[in-house]
Amino acid sequence: MELKVYNINGNDTGRTISVSDSLLAIEPNDHVIWLDVKQFLANRRQGTHKSKERSEVSGSTRKLKRQKGTGGARAGDTNSPTIVGGGRAFGPKPRDYSFKLNKKVKRLARLSALTYKAKEDKITIVEDFSFETPKTKNMMNVLDNLKLKDKKVLFILDNQDNFVILSARNIKDVDVINAKLVNTYEIMRAHNIIFSETSIKKLEDLWNNSLEK
Repeated sequence: MELKVYNINGNDTGRTISVSDSLLAIEPNDHVIWLDVKQFLANRRQGTHKSKERSEVSGSTRKLKRQKGTGGARAGDTNSPTIVGGGRAFGPKPRDYSFKLNKKVKRLARLSALTYKAKEDKITIVEDFSFETPKTKNMMNVLDNLKLKDKKVLFILDNQDNFVILSARNIKDVDVINAKLVNTYEIMRAHNIIFSETSIKKLEDLWNNSLEK
């Protein structure tokens, strides 16, 4: 697949970059996309929720009334889940929500997500760039030049460029990520994806090598 290369001024450089069909033109699999996003969100959950059970509530253990002869249901102490202020029956307990996904499944999910973006013409390639100083205005100008202002945009770079990251930090719905950390959730969440010229080749190499291992 041939993709045009633009500069940060929004101009076509007249060059194209060849990207393997195995990266942007596979047969997408919706189910593995769902699995990978589910795992990503599950791994972010703290799992620290907790409610007090009957044995953990502070209260009297005196039996509220006699067992028989009242005409009503049997009642225990004030800690019973049926009494206001008592413990909670079957309440939440701390747990780990994470689960395992095979490497090939995760790879297929990310390739499927990128393929969908490519089909929708939501992928832009720009020349490698950086900023001399971290300024939000610099990033706003790039987005304006590429006609992506007010869009959810994901910048994918080949390295950790702190000036670019800081320039995007205060802009709503704009994220910057290293090619090594690309995941299905971030791809699907963005409306448009901007690759630096080097990052898309780096991503292609990373994922092709991961398949061979």
